[in-house]
Amino acid sequence: MKQVVQNYKSGELAVLDVPVPGCKPGGVLVRTVYSLISTGTELMKVSEAGMSMLGKARSRPDQVAKVMQSVAVNGVPATYRKVMGKLDSYTPLGYSLCGVVEQVGAGIDDVKAGDLVACAGNEHALHAELNWVPRNLYTPVPDGLAPRHAAFGTVGSIAMQGVRQGEPALGEVALVIGLGLIGQLVVQLLTASGVRVVGVDPDPARCALAEELGADACGDPESAAVEAAVAALTGGHGVDQVYLAAGGGSNGPVELAARLCRDRGRVVDIGKCRLDLPWNAYYEKELDVRFSRSYGPGRYDPEYELEGRDYPIGYVRWTERRNLACFLDLMARGRVDVEPLISHVSDFADAVTTYQRLKDGELKAVAVLFRYPEHAAEGEAEAPSVAVPAVRRDATAAVPGRTLPARSAHAPVRLAFVGAGNYATSMLLPHLAGREGVELSAVVTTTALSAANAQRKFGFGRATTDLDAVLGDPEVDAVFVVTRHSSHAELTRRALLAGKAVFVEKPLALSEEELAGVLAAVEESGNDRIQVGFNRRFSPLLREAKARFGARTGPASLRYLVNAGRLGHGSWYLRQDTEGSRFAGEGGHFVDTASWLIGADPVSVYAVASAGNEDLQVVLRYPDGSTATIGYVTTGSPGFPKETLDLVADGRVLRLDDFVRASVYGRKRWVSSRLPKARDKGQSAELAAFVKAVRTGGPMPVPLESLAATTAATLAVETALAAGVPVALAAAR
Repeated sequence: MKQVVQNYKSGELAVLDVPVPGCKPGGVLVRTVYSLISTGTELMKVSEAGMSMLGKARSRPDQVAKVMQSVAVNGVPATYRKVMGKLDSYTPLGYSLCGVVEQVGAGIDDVKAGDLVACAGNEHALHAELNWVPRNLYTPVPDGLAPRHAAFGTVGSIAMQGVRQGEPALGEVALVIGLGLIGQLVVQLLTASGVRVVGVDPDPARCALAEELGADACGDPESAAVEAAVAALTGGHGVDQVYLAAGGGSNGPVELAARLCRDRGRVVDIGKCRLDLPWNAYYEKELDVRFSRSYGPGRYDPEYELEGRDYPIGYVRWTERRNLACFLDLMARGRVDVEPLISHVSDFADAVTTYQRLKDGELKAVAVLFRYPEHAAEGEAEAPSVAVPAVRRDATAAVPGRTLPARSAHAPVRLAFVGAGNYATSMLLPHLAGREGVELSAVVTTTALSAANAQRKFGFGRATTDLDAVLGDPEVDAVFVVTRHSSHAELTRRALLAGKAVFVEKPLALSEEELAGVLAAVEESGNDRIQVGFNRRFSPLLREAKARFGARTGPASLRYLVNAGRLGHGSWYLRQDTEGSRFAGEGGHFVDTASWLIGADPVSVYAVASAGNEDLQVVLRYPDGSTATIGYVTTGSPGFPKETLDLVADGRVLRLDDFVRASVYGRKRWVSSRLPKARDKGQSAELAAFVKAVRTGGPMPVPLESLAATTAATLAVETALAAGVPVALAAAR
């Protein structure tokens, strides 16, 4: 299928061929009929992409702060790869469309194939021929409403949420500053609510349009006519509400709002404009400044948007979806008219030209629609019904077990990636792309664009959303599972049963049942070719330090402090009900490193936590009496190194400082040279060992028994926390 994309680094716009998205449970696959260009938000994004790197940094200081924090934690090279990988990727455009349901995912019963729906979301209602849309981001289109009008649903919801924040009442007077697409819709919604409206915009044509659609008077912000109209309508008291629907860097809108608003009036910010509030003006009138967040309650809440968990109507009357349905209803009943706002309708194939004309100012428009072909192109493949990583947890093996086929030692190792997120594209694929003897055969993702990006940047032979096709491909030697944690065990199990060698990022499993399922697949298929991404034992610096420490005769004591830090709001790592705890997700790294240094698997686990389980202390005991204490903390300073480790035994001490410097103290002292360029945590060496094992048929880099023991010990931390006593680990796996 085709999709409009933009490269944020170069500013390039393109209509790209990308895989058809899979139809996951909890949503529907929609074929687009019309999609709406947001001439404000989207053109701002298009303009930012054309800026220099310095200009981009100035426009997004929030992102600069995140980059600096990443440098402190991960070092310059890793951060550079991550940032440039994001910038030099195609990003989607669009967030408001109308289309026809092509396929219904499991759990959806309110629409069926063939139904017309309006869809929302900057990840789900894109300028693309097909989109997968979750339950709470679509709503059926009322009978009689034209698809080109229903495509305004999302933008209408933004305007509606802004109006709701203003709490208009019958007979009040409102000022709308900025009469672009959102402003024009705000004018109509206020008029439909019995509010008299004065509009402000420097464009006379937009002022005239707003007056045609119900505004009492409109004018230039510098015009005395605006102040005169406000005075006449309010008896000189000022407007009850002001809606800021303007963009740009001028502080004029907020200053005008203060001047024309009445005492204790309300100012609602809907657009993205400068907000340097003049303190005296706002204080003296005690103005109530409010923000309107996008389409309404539910926005940016993954449980609402992605998992379909609605808010009870008694507590949250107007959610994203209910706002969307309400706006469609107003259009269907003729209370809001969007037809006069449509300045141009472009064929989807001409999308790049249309954006360029808008950017250059050649096309003056309030609203622009893309019109899509009525039928799929002849021979276009149907959307696959299997999606990744939304895997059925209770599914049984779909592929009969078989042993690994014989392969020529001279043939390249053909790899397939399931998932192509930040870690895969910044920490794994750069070490594999272009490596001699390696062929990147296929990349599988749930979103079409991420697969296309990975294919373009790393040279995959194909990009797809069809997992079954990749698992059934006899040319694929090994599968990398680099998805969200909740899917690791099931995807690993399926790949093993399909006869593939598997590299799965940590964690291998989030429960004892999942771990048992993976081991059962090994037994059923006879395929034990598996590696978990416990990369730290492969770090060249740590390996050298261990060699210089030498063999030991007595028990060892190991202390490992992990200054994990707090996660940003909205991080999927915080979704513990589906993705497991943070320690379950990444604790295996530290358990594996401790066990490798001590040279054995743990026999018991004890854990205690601070209030709220923010900081953990995990104590591992080993067969020879050695112990390892892992302090996993989230309340430390981001300026302190992330990982520090001390190993003590036989009168010697090994010290590791965040994979930057290591030292060994004994009869002689050894200190590594400080690594000036990068923290090498072993990813490259680990991948080289895995590829070699697949190519030669030799042993996997880490024995399966050790991988299972590390996973079991990591999972036992939760059990130990709940029980308050040490948990013994079974010796046999």
